[in-house]
Amino acid sequence: MEFEDDAFVLSARPHGESGAIVEFLTAAHGRYAAHVPGGTSRRIKPFLQPGARAVMSYRARVSDQLGSASVEPVGEGPSALFDDALALAGLSAAAAVAAAALPEREPHPGAFYAFEALTDSLIHPDIWPAIFVRFEAGLLQDLGFGLDLSKCAATGALDNLIYVSPRTGRAVSAEAGEPYKDKLLHLPPFLLSAQGGIQPGDVRAGLDLTAHFLQAFVFNPLNRPLPQARLWLVDRLSDADRL
Repeated sequence: MEFEDDAFVLSARPHGESGAIVEFLTAAHGRYAAHVPGGTSRRIKPFLQPGARAVMSYRARVSDQLGSASVEPVGEGPSALFDDALALAGLSAAAAVAAAALPEREPHPGAFYAFEALTDSLIHPDIWPAIFVRFEAGLLQDLGFGLDLSKCAATGALDNLIYVSPRTGRAVSAEAGEPYKDKLLHLPPFLLSAQGGIQPGDVRAGLDLTAHFLQAFVFNPLNRPLPQARLWLVDRLSDADRL
């Protein structure tokens, strides 16, 4: 079994004397683990950081075997963000969420391109936290748990959608949600439209929203918590007054 695919590194851990087991998010093959010979060497290790872009060439004798891979780096990867610890935290959190949420060896091209869009945005400090929320919403969509933000679940209204039902993931208008507002999740405008703008508190509301549904629909059935890197990201954004 052999293939070559565009990929992002999600994680890497040492294996053997100099190799590494690396998890990739590939464009056409989904999340794939492979042994990378020399993966802990000084020559290759810098290109196996979470979020690094590469062309991955995979080979295995049989399809259900852990195969080996060679890696051809693409671009600067995380090294371009070394002066921005907060952006690196965002990249690490996205890689951890994707690694924990996506099933292995199942194509999810939507997740790949959402991850790509997020990595491209990390050089823009004012907008990438909102795009991180969109990345997680896209991940939910690609896994079959997409939020329905098209109209009010109670009245069918298309306007003034400011809440989301924590049970169904459907939008609720201000009027319909008023009696239940303490039980509903807040819907930031930037999830409805790219023209919605980002106001103080919107990123926190978006992160709370996607965290709720990732936990309810993805991680609880797997008996897993949200990845620690995702929790650290919220703390660091809060410390930086970016929520």
